[in-house]
Amino acid sequence: MNSETEHRVAHLPEHGPIDEQGRELLLDVRNVDITFGKGDNAVRAVKNASFKVYKGETFSLVGESGSGKTTVGRAVIRVNPCAAGEIYYKGVKISGKIPHSLDRDVIRNIQMIFQDPAASLNERATVDYIISEGLYNFHLYKNEEDRVKKVETMIEEVGLLPEHLTRYPHEFSGGQRQRIGVARAMVMEPEFVIADEPISALDVSIRAQILNLLTKFQKERGVSYLFIAHDLSIVRYISDRIGVIYKGDIVEVATTEELFNYPMHPYTHSLISAIPIPDPQLEKNKALYTYDPSIHDYSTDKPELVDIGNGHFVYGNKKEIEEYKALRAKNEPLRTVHIMNPEEKARKEAEEKEKEKDPTTVGSNFILDRPIHDTGNIWLGILSFLLPIFGLIAAGIFKRKNYIRNYKVCKKGALICLGLLGAVILIFLILLLIAAVT
Repeated sequence: MNSETEHRVAHLPEHGPIDEQGRELLLDVRNVDITFGKGDNAVRAVKNASFKVYKGETFSLVGESGSGKTTVGRAVIRVNPCAAGEIYYKGVKISGKIPHSLDRDVIRNIQMIFQDPAASLNERATVDYIISEGLYNFHLYKNEEDRVKKVETMIEEVGLLPEHLTRYPHEFSGGQRQRIGVARAMVMEPEFVIADEPISALDVSIRAQILNLLTKFQKERGVSYLFIAHDLSIVRYISDRIGVIYKGDIVEVATTEELFNYPMHPYTHSLISAIPIPDPQLEKNKALYTYDPSIHDYSTDKPELVDIGNGHFVYGNKKEIEEYKALRAKNEPLRTVHIMNPEEKARKEAEEKEKEKDPTTVGSNFILDRPIHDTGNIWLGILSFLLPIFGLIAAGIFKRKNYIRNYKVCKKGALICLGLLGAVILIFLILLLIAAVT
């Protein structure tokens, strides 16, 4: 589809493009970058992200907190703009500027279930209005009787009762509020649903109920999901394919069994090794694999997301990709969990104690790349402007401690002050020179 055709498209087609395997392509995310802020404060939250979601499947996006999972989901529903790249739905570009009619089609066909049901539900509205709001906006009912029937049917499908419709969100538990969120999305009869960690704040038994509910809607209505989560044990239960994201980079994409049997990228290996073992004794003796990004050398050979076979995509440079292909060609499932014997465990504990005693030991002990209080507060700049010498000293200290934003604001405030003082002194000298000449 060329650019001229894209601009003329006012509505979504009934079906998406069919790939060589006969699958209907719903969502196609192509080389997407998402950036927040500008200039020195710009943060590249998602980098060159690419993946596809086919009709009727559940594609899960997993990674630790802050890796960019929700950011990608919000970009699909057009909340977060793309700094680069494109997003296609059914072969039609839906990122960037699109016609109003197409925007309404996207809202109608793509719904989102949010992570925090308490924050995403209007506390001043009744459950009846919350579920009906989409029906009102798109007039998806014949008459008032039809609307009431749709809402009551949906509230019963998610395990609540029609009498709950007159109540307000604060009168429900967390699990019940999440059911209301599911009902609000599903009453629109969407083709595609983005489920943003819908079970992370719920009890284990309630989690299973919500997952079964989502599976039920998929079987009955053919709904496709982009399931965002950080718990790989849950993801294995519900997913057809999985994408692993680390600090904005999608590092691995594969079918569920392929990913769990052959986790090629070290970060995927670390996530799988962190899945708890039901046996407390085995869990106690389990050796956790910790991912260290410094093992990669991308200074000259830049990494890419490459298909190593079997629809298995891995992020790496040419050397790493060759190693991954050779490892996968052996067709032997990789061992991701190692249970230590008593001697191994004692030796490891001794090594960790030695590391704790050594103040020079860094690397994996750092949780954040940048200190949490490195905010670049404007008051630091003002104080540096008023006291430039102390500002330069503070800037030097901040730089050594990796407080880069604080360093920049202190340096900027001090230099502005010194520049102004220099200008004033220069003007004063020029005036003195003029006075002496005359």
